[in-house]
Amino acid sequence: MRISIAYLLIFLLSFSLQAQEKEQPPKGGEPKDFSLPKKEVVRLDNGLTLVMVPYGSIPKATIRFSVKTGNIDEKEDQIWLSDLLADLLEEGSTGKTAKQIADEMASMGGNLNIGVGLHTSSISSSVLYEFTPQAIALMADVLKNPKFPAEELDRLKADMKRDLSVRLSRPRAQAQRAFYAELYPDHPYGRIYPTDEMIDSYTLEDIKQFYDTHFGALRTTVYVAGNFDKKAVKEAVEKAFSDWRKGTPANYNVARPVTSNQVKIIDRPGAPQSTIYYGLPVIGPSHEDYIALDVTNSILGGSFASRITSNIREDKGYTYSPYSSLTSNYKSGIWYESADVTTEHTGASLIEIQKEIERLQNEPPSQEEMDGIINYESGIYVLQNSTPEGIIGQMIFLDTHDLDESFLTNKVANMHAVTPEKVQEMTQKYIKPEHMTLIVVGDREKIEGQIPQPVQNSLKQ
Repeated sequence: MRISIAYLLIFLLSFSLQAQEKEQPPKGGEPKDFSLPKKEVVRLDNGLTLVMVPYGSIPKATIRFSVKTGNIDEKEDQIWLSDLLADLLEEGSTGKTAKQIADEMASMGGNLNIGVGLHTSSISSSVLYEFTPQAIALMADVLKNPKFPAEELDRLKADMKRDLSVRLSRPRAQAQRAFYAELYPDHPYGRIYPTDEMIDSYTLEDIKQFYDTHFGALRTTVYVAGNFDKKAVKEAVEKAFSDWRKGTPANYNVARPVTSNQVKIIDRPGAPQSTIYYGLPVIGPSHEDYIALDVTNSILGGSFASRITSNIREDKGYTYSPYSSLTSNYKSGIWYESADVTTEHTGASLIEIQKEIERLQNEPPSQEEMDGIINYESGIYVLQNSTPEGIIGQMIFLDTHDLDESFLTNKVANMHAVTPEKVQEMTQKYIKPEHMTLIVVGDREKIEGQIPQPVQNSLKQ
């Protein structure tokens, strides 16, 4: 007897559904705390700190020189000056050309990376374990003896201006610039992008003065994680840095963010999308509520399974990649929701975002929703930090924000201690629409009338 394909498919589907009803997926394992590997700390007489973390079995060592300076130390007319300084560091030392340095690093199995952030600047590499002392010596030469070649300055400034032009052609960068300027009007946190004229004005003397003021042993920590000879590493650091000047201690400028309650539209005629930044100042990592607020952010908009994402992406189809972020600054922080939404749904998206905030203010999440979000976030946290690079990154985070190691080692347990009622409390206490700033980049003619009155009213209170 012949059985039709359609009948067979129906039979198999029915069998599959019955099996799913009988067998539930296995329960996930118990969450484990992040374990910071045992480390050894050595401090030189000039104030430089060496942190050694033996870890893993791969025969490589990750080295990072972290200097507590960056964009936070730039004055109002110095935006990206520290980035230009980093570009010049890549041009070689007084004793070696950039090519010689690159070739030597490559022979050790690594390459040199120089970067600048808000709070720290870094020189880093990962090399085969037997070359760790030689790599430290070469990297120290780059840090201590920069050549700062004048003949390269104009080229690097031209590259920087091209990069700036490309970035500012994107609506997200325009929205970000306006958003942070509103919340941090008198602080480097609010000055994200320079002007072409500002870049043109930078001289070699400006760069050297910034280096002399903000670089030195007191601000520098050498991190080495992975496989290496501790005795050889200690000797290499002492030989390379014991004669370096102390310099000045780090002194981060504590920001005082403001609640500006502004609605600002940046016009992009004909834009098919609107880019939204919607948020307000909150607390920093050193505050006792930070972990609970971090969990709240994950539930509200900070993860793929979050409420705002499920609403305006999955259910409504207004956007492809919405997200919320809890940004950690020194002694302060920012919470914001960002999304690129279709122009015709700009107003509707804002209404739904505000609805989700108010829903979490009025009703705690279920324990099931909490468990799913926290298990995911704590698992990702442990996984991301189970590498030499991740471990060093977390230690720099602790040092930047003046945190105890318990912040890391107890984080998973502290996340799981957050209750649904605590999430509701955090939303009520910190995520207040009436205190939020709204930046929208899009076609003004099409979106200006869409900004819902409840949102406008809350922003003007």
